[in-house]
Amino acid sequence: MFAAYAARTSPDDPLSALELGEVPEPEARPGWSVVTVRAATLNHHDLWSLRGVGLPAERLPMVLGCDAAGVDEDGNEVVIHSVVGQSGHGVGPHEPRSILTERYQGTFAQRVAVPTWNLLPKPAELSFEQAACLPTAWLTAYRMLFTNAGVKPGDTVLVQGAGGGVSTALVVLAKAAGLRVWVTGRDEAKRARAVELGADAAFESGARLPERVDAVLETVGAATWSHSVKSLRPGGTIVISGATSGPNPKAAELNRIFFLELKVVGSTMGSKEELAGLLALCANAGVRPVIDSVLPLADAREAFARLERGDVFGKLVLTPDAAAGRRRSAPTRPRGRPGS
Repeated sequence: MFAAYAARTSPDDPLSALELGEVPEPEARPGWSVVTVRAATLNHHDLWSLRGVGLPAERLPMVLGCDAAGVDEDGNEVVIHSVVGQSGHGVGPHEPRSILTERYQGTFAQRVAVPTWNLLPKPAELSFEQAACLPTAWLTAYRMLFTNAGVKPGDTVLVQGAGGGVSTALVVLAKAAGLRVWVTGRDEAKRARAVELGADAAFESGARLPERVDAVLETVGAATWSHSVKSLRPGGTIVISGATSGPNPKAAELNRIFFLELKVVGSTMGSKEELAGLLALCANAGVRPVIDSVLPLADAREAFARLERGDVFGKLVLTPDAAAGRRRSAPTRPRGRPGS
Protein backbone atom coordinates (compact mmCIF):
# COMPACT_ATOMS: atom_id res chain seq x y z
CA MET A 1 0.00 0.00 0.00
CA PHE A 2 1.07 3.61 -0.56
CA ALA A 3 2.30 5.56 2.47
CA ALA A 4 4.41 8.47 3.74
CA TYR A 5 6.99 7.21 6.21
CA ALA A 6 10.17 8.03 8.09
CA ALA A 7 12.89 5.96 6.45
CA ARG A 8 15.52 7.46 8.73
CA THR A 9 15.74 10.43 11.08
CA SER A 10 17.53 13.75 10.67
CA PRO A 11 17.57 16.33 13.49
CA ASP A 12 18.71 19.15 11.19
CA ASP A 13 16.91 18.31 7.96
CA PRO A 14 13.74 16.38 8.82
CA LEU A 15 12.28 16.44 5.32
CA SER A 16 15.29 14.50 4.04
CA ALA A 17 14.10 11.58 6.18
CA LEU A 18 10.61 11.51 4.62
CA GLU A 19 9.91 8.90 1.93
CA LEU A 20 6.81 8.17 -0.14
CA GLY A 21 6.17 4.71 -1.53
CA GLU A 22 5.00 1.17 -0.94
CA VAL A 23 4.97 -0.41 2.52
CA PRO A 24 3.53 -3.72 3.74
CA GLU A 25 -0.15 -3.93 4.60
CA PRO A 26 -1.01 -3.77 8.32
CA GLU A 27 -1.42 -7.18 9.90
CA ALA A 28 -4.61 -8.15 11.70
CA ARG A 29 -4.31 -9.23 15.34
CA PRO A 30 -6.81 -10.05 18.10
CA GLY A 31 -8.48 -6.98 19.54
CA TRP A 32 -7.33 -4.74 16.67
CA SER A 33 -9.12 -3.34 13.63
CA VAL A 34 -7.83 -2.34 10.21
CA VAL A 35 -9.22 1.02 9.10
CA THR A 36 -9.29 2.22 5.50
CA VAL A 37 -8.10 5.80 5.81
CA ARG A 38 -10.23 8.44 4.11
CA ALA A 39 -8.45 11.47 5.59
CA ALA A 40 -5.48 12.10 7.89
CA THR A 41 -3.94 15.32 9.20
CA LEU A 42 -0.45 16.62 9.92
CA ASN A 43 0.83 17.64 13.33
CA HIS A 44 4.16 18.99 14.54
CA HIS A 45 4.56 15.58 16.16
CA ASP A 46 5.22 14.23 12.65
CA LEU A 47 8.10 16.66 12.12
CA TRP A 48 9.54 15.78 15.52
CA SER A 49 9.37 12.10 14.56
CA LEU A 50 11.42 12.81 11.43
CA ARG A 51 13.96 14.53 13.67
CA GLY A 52 14.16 11.37 15.77
CA VAL A 53 12.34 12.64 18.86
CA GLY A 54 10.53 9.66 20.38
CA LEU A 55 11.37 7.50 17.38
CA PRO A 56 14.53 5.39 17.85
CA ALA A 57 16.31 3.83 14.88
CA GLU A 58 15.19 0.28 15.73
CA ARG A 59 11.55 1.23 15.04
CA LEU A 60 12.25 2.48 11.52
CA PRO A 61 10.81 2.58 8.94
CA MET A 62 7.73 4.14 10.53
CA VAL A 63 4.58 5.24 8.71
CA LEU A 64 3.84 8.74 10.04
CA GLY A 65 0.52 10.30 11.03
CA CYS A 66 -1.42 10.34 14.32
CA ASP A 67 -4.87 11.44 13.18
CA ALA A 68 -7.34 9.81 10.83
CA ALA A 69 -10.97 9.17 10.00
CA GLY A 70 -12.02 6.27 7.84
CA VAL A 71 -14.02 3.07 7.54
CA ASP A 72 -13.48 -0.12 9.57
CA GLU A 73 -13.82 -3.72 8.32
CA ASP A 74 -17.56 -3.70 9.06
CA GLY A 75 -18.21 -0.54 7.04
CA ASN A 76 -18.54 1.76 10.06
CA GLU A 77 -17.34 5.34 9.69
CA VAL A 78 -14.88 5.90 12.53
CA VAL A 79 -12.44 8.35 14.08
CA ILE A 80 -9.18 7.07 15.58
CA HIS A 81 -8.12 8.01 19.10
CA SER A 82 -4.35 8.02 18.66
CA VAL A 83 -3.21 7.36 22.23
CA VAL A 84 -2.33 3.67 22.60
CA GLY A 85 -1.51 1.81 25.79
CA GLN A 86 -3.26 3.88 28.43
CA SER A 87 -6.05 1.32 28.90
CA GLY A 88 -4.56 -2.10 28.22
CA HIS A 89 -7.09 -2.62 25.43
CA GLY A 90 -5.38 -4.36 22.52
CA VAL A 91 -1.94 -4.13 24.13
CA GLY A 92 -0.33 -5.38 27.30
CA PRO A 93 -1.82 -3.92 30.51
CA HIS A 94 1.55 -2.53 31.57
CA GLU A 95 2.53 -1.00 28.24
CA PRO A 96 3.31 2.70 28.68
CA ARG A 97 1.11 5.25 26.97
CA SER A 98 2.28 6.35 23.53
CA ILE A 99 0.97 8.12 20.46
CA LEU A 100 0.72 6.41 17.09
CA THR A 101 4.09 6.48 15.28
CA GLU A 102 6.04 6.29 18.53
CA ARG A 103 5.49 2.50 18.72
CA TYR A 104 2.94 1.66 16.04
CA GLN A 105 2.57 2.47 12.35
CA GLY A 106 0.60 5.64 11.64
CA THR A 107 -2.19 6.94 9.47
CA PHE A 108 -0.42 8.42 6.41
CA ALA A 109 -1.28 5.29 4.46
CA GLN A 110 -4.20 3.68 2.72
CA ARG A 111 -4.88 1.49 5.76
CA VAL A 112 -3.87 1.49 9.43
CA ALA A 113 -4.24 -1.02 12.27
CA VAL A 114 -5.25 0.20 15.74
CA PRO A 115 -6.79 -1.35 18.85
CA THR A 116 -10.54 -1.64 18.28
CA TRP A 117 -11.05 0.17 21.60
CA ASN A 118 -9.45 3.26 20.00
CA LEU A 119 -12.24 3.68 17.45
CA LEU A 120 -15.13 6.11 17.95
CA PRO A 121 -18.13 6.57 15.65
CA LYS A 122 -17.73 9.47 13.23
CA PRO A 123 -20.69 11.83 13.53
CA ALA A 124 -22.65 12.03 10.29
CA GLU A 125 -22.54 15.84 10.57
CA LEU A 126 -18.76 15.86 10.03
CA SER A 127 -16.91 15.06 6.81
CA PHE A 128 -13.98 12.66 6.93
CA GLU A 129 -11.65 15.64 6.48
CA GLN A 130 -13.21 17.54 9.38
CA ALA A 131 -13.26 14.52 11.68
CA ALA A 132 -9.61 13.75 10.96
CA CYS A 133 -8.61 17.15 12.36
CA LEU A 134 -9.87 16.37 15.86
CA PRO A 135 -7.86 13.58 17.57
CA THR A 136 -4.61 15.48 18.24
CA ALA A 137 -4.66 19.29 17.83
CA TRP A 138 -8.34 19.82 18.56
CA LEU A 139 -8.39 17.27 21.37
CA THR A 140 -5.35 18.98 22.88
CA ALA A 141 -7.19 22.32 22.73
CA TYR A 142 -10.36 20.80 24.19
CA ARG A 143 -8.47 19.39 27.19
CA MET A 144 -6.53 22.63 27.70
CA LEU A 145 -9.73 24.66 27.86
CA PHE A 146 -12.31 22.45 29.47
CA THR A 147 -10.21 20.25 31.77
CA ASN A 148 -7.16 22.29 32.75
CA ALA A 149 -7.72 26.05 32.35
CA GLY A 150 -10.34 26.47 35.09
CA VAL A 151 -12.19 29.17 33.14
CA LYS A 152 -15.90 29.94 32.89
CA PRO A 153 -18.07 31.82 30.38
CA GLY A 154 -17.19 35.52 30.40
CA ASP A 155 -13.55 35.00 31.38
CA THR A 156 -10.76 36.27 29.14
CA VAL A 157 -8.19 33.89 27.68
CA LEU A 158 -5.05 34.66 25.70
CA VAL A 159 -4.04 32.28 22.90
CA GLN A 160 -0.35 32.61 22.04
CA GLY A 161 0.53 32.20 18.37
CA ALA A 162 -2.25 32.68 15.82
CA GLY A 163 -2.44 30.19 12.99
CA GLY A 164 -1.36 26.77 14.26
CA GLY A 165 -3.67 23.79 14.50
CA VAL A 166 -3.99 23.93 18.29
CA SER A 167 -4.21 27.72 18.33
CA THR A 168 -7.02 27.92 15.80
CA ALA A 169 -8.87 25.17 17.67
CA LEU A 170 -8.50 27.12 20.90
CA VAL A 171 -9.99 30.24 19.33
CA VAL A 172 -13.02 28.41 17.94
CA LEU A 173 -13.67 26.30 21.05
CA ALA A 174 -13.14 29.17 23.49
CA LYS A 175 -15.56 31.38 21.59
CA ALA A 176 -18.12 28.58 21.47
CA ALA A 177 -17.80 28.31 25.26
CA GLY A 178 -18.65 31.98 25.84
CA LEU A 179 -15.12 33.20 26.61
CA ARG A 180 -13.54 36.47 25.55
CA VAL A 181 -10.65 35.45 23.31
CA TRP A 182 -7.46 37.37 22.59
CA VAL A 183 -4.68 36.09 20.36
CA THR A 184 -1.12 37.09 19.56
CA GLY A 185 0.92 36.47 16.44
CA ARG A 186 3.80 37.81 14.38
CA ASP A 187 1.91 37.65 11.09
CA GLU A 188 -0.67 40.39 10.49
CA ALA A 189 -2.69 38.27 8.06
CA LYS A 190 -2.93 35.41 10.53
CA ARG A 191 -4.01 37.78 13.28
CA ALA A 192 -6.75 39.08 11.00
CA ARG A 193 -7.92 35.56 10.19
CA ALA A 194 -8.02 34.71 13.91
CA VAL A 195 -10.42 37.63 14.39
CA GLU A 196 -12.52 36.30 11.52
CA LEU A 197 -12.69 32.97 13.37
CA GLY A 198 -14.12 34.68 16.43
CA ALA A 199 -11.21 36.14 18.40
CA ASP A 200 -12.26 39.40 20.08
CA ALA A 201 -8.87 41.03 19.53
CA ALA A 202 -5.47 40.19 18.07
CA PHE A 203 -2.13 41.68 19.11
CA GLU A 204 1.45 41.52 17.91
CA SER A 205 3.62 39.02 19.73
CA GLY A 206 4.80 40.47 23.04
CA ALA A 207 2.45 43.46 22.91
CA ARG A 208 1.15 44.96 26.15
CA LEU A 209 -2.47 43.89 26.62
CA PRO A 210 -5.32 46.21 27.68
CA GLU A 211 -5.70 44.18 30.88
CA ARG A 212 -4.50 40.94 32.41
CA VAL A 213 -6.26 37.74 31.46
CA ASP A 214 -7.71 34.84 33.43
CA ALA A 215 -5.79 32.16 31.53
CA VAL A 216 -3.07 31.90 28.91
CA LEU A 217 -3.09 28.98 26.48
CA GLU A 218 0.52 28.39 25.55
CA THR A 219 1.91 26.23 22.75
CA VAL A 220 4.81 28.40 21.54
CA GLY A 221 7.22 28.01 24.45
CA ALA A 222 10.42 30.00 24.94
CA ALA A 223 9.56 32.87 22.60
CA THR A 224 6.32 33.79 24.40
CA TRP A 225 6.84 32.48 27.94
CA SER A 226 7.68 35.79 29.65
CA HIS A 227 4.79 37.50 27.91
CA SER A 228 2.46 34.70 29.03
CA VAL A 229 3.48 35.07 32.67
CA LYS A 230 3.23 38.87 32.61
CA SER A 231 -0.20 38.76 30.95
CA LEU A 232 -1.87 36.79 33.75
CA ARG A 233 -3.98 38.27 36.53
CA PRO A 234 -3.05 37.25 40.09
CA GLY A 235 -4.15 33.66 40.61
CA GLY A 236 -4.48 33.04 36.87
CA THR A 237 -3.48 29.92 35.00
CA ILE A 238 -1.07 29.15 32.18
CA VAL A 239 -1.88 25.90 30.40
CA ILE A 240 1.06 24.71 28.29
CA SER A 241 0.83 21.88 25.79
CA GLY A 242 3.84 22.53 23.59
CA ALA A 243 7.01 24.49 22.99
CA THR A 244 7.45 24.86 19.24
CA SER A 245 9.96 27.71 19.70
CA GLY A 246 12.01 25.74 22.23
CA PRO A 247 11.71 24.55 25.85
CA ASN A 248 14.17 26.92 27.52
CA PRO A 249 12.97 30.52 28.01
CA LYS A 250 15.52 33.19 28.95
CA ALA A 251 13.87 33.63 32.37
CA ALA A 252 11.62 31.29 34.32
CA GLU A 253 9.77 34.23 35.93
CA LEU A 254 9.70 32.35 39.24
CA ASN A 255 9.34 35.46 41.40
CA ARG A 256 6.23 36.58 39.54
CA ILE A 257 4.78 33.05 39.58
CA PHE A 258 5.00 32.58 43.34
CA PHE A 259 4.28 36.18 44.33
CA LEU A 260 1.10 36.39 42.24
CA GLU A 261 0.17 32.78 43.00
CA LEU A 262 0.01 31.86 39.34
CA LYS A 263 -0.74 28.31 38.28
CA VAL A 264 1.24 26.53 35.56
CA VAL A 265 -0.51 23.41 34.25
CA GLY A 266 0.91 20.95 31.76
CA SER A 267 -1.53 19.43 29.29
CA THR A 268 -1.00 16.59 26.83
CA MET A 269 -3.48 15.26 24.29
CA GLY A 270 -6.71 13.98 25.88
CA SER A 271 -8.67 10.88 26.79
CA LYS A 272 -11.00 8.84 24.62
CA GLU A 273 -13.91 10.22 26.67
CA GLU A 274 -12.76 13.79 25.97
CA LEU A 275 -12.54 13.01 22.25
CA ALA A 276 -16.10 11.70 22.39
CA GLY A 277 -17.14 14.98 24.04
CA LEU A 278 -15.35 16.99 21.36
CA LEU A 279 -17.03 15.00 18.58
CA ALA A 280 -20.42 15.59 20.19
CA LEU A 281 -19.74 19.32 20.58
CA CYS A 282 -18.81 19.65 16.92
CA ALA A 283 -21.82 17.65 15.78
CA ASN A 284 -24.40 19.31 18.01
CA ALA A 285 -23.18 22.91 18.20
CA GLY A 286 -22.07 23.40 14.61
CA VAL A 287 -18.40 23.80 15.58
CA ARG A 288 -16.15 22.88 12.68
CA PRO A 289 -12.37 22.45 12.50
CA VAL A 290 -10.37 25.03 10.57
CA ILE A 291 -8.84 23.41 7.49
CA ASP A 292 -6.01 25.15 5.68
CA SER A 293 -6.03 22.82 2.68
CA VAL A 294 -6.65 19.25 1.56
CA LEU A 295 -3.90 17.49 -0.41
CA PRO A 296 -3.53 13.97 -1.81
CA LEU A 297 -1.18 11.75 0.19
CA ALA A 298 1.13 11.79 -2.81
CA ASP A 299 1.78 15.48 -2.05
CA ALA A 300 2.76 14.82 1.56
CA ARG A 301 6.22 16.32 1.04
CA GLU A 302 4.66 19.66 0.08
CA ALA A 303 2.44 19.54 3.17
CA PHE A 304 5.39 18.75 5.46
CA ALA A 305 7.41 21.60 3.95
CA ARG A 306 4.58 24.05 4.57
CA LEU A 307 4.21 22.87 8.16
CA GLU A 308 7.95 23.26 8.75
CA ARG A 309 7.88 26.82 7.35
CA GLY A 310 4.85 27.74 9.44
CA ASP A 311 2.98 28.52 6.24
CA VAL A 312 -0.33 27.21 7.60
CA PHE A 313 -3.55 28.48 9.10
CA GLY A 314 -5.49 25.57 10.54
CA LYS A 315 -5.00 21.93 9.63
CA LEU A 316 -3.34 20.32 6.62
CA VAL A 317 -5.32 17.27 5.50
CA LEU A 318 -3.99 14.36 3.44
CA THR A 319 -6.26 11.99 1.51
CA PRO A 320 -4.84 8.64 0.37
CA ASP A 321 -5.09 8.16 -3.38
CA ALA A 322 -3.32 5.08 -4.68
CA ALA A 323 -3.50 6.05 -8.33
CA ALA A 324 -2.14 9.56 -7.72
CA GLY A 325 0.49 8.17 -5.39
CA ARG A 326 1.84 5.73 -7.95
CA ARG A 327 1.66 8.30 -10.74
CA ARG A 328 3.46 11.13 -8.91
CA SER A 329 5.97 9.20 -6.81
CA ALA A 330 8.14 6.30 -7.80
CA PRO A 331 7.44 3.54 -5.28
CA THR A 332 10.31 2.82 -2.94
CA ARG A 333 10.28 -0.11 -0.58
CA PRO A 334 11.59 0.63 2.90
CA ARG A 335 14.24 -1.55 4.41
CA GLY A 336 12.69 -3.99 6.82
CA ARG A 337 9.06 -4.49 7.66
CA PRO A 338 7.20 -1.82 9.58
CA GLY A 339 5.95 -3.14 12.90
CA SER A 340 2.19 -3.62 12.89
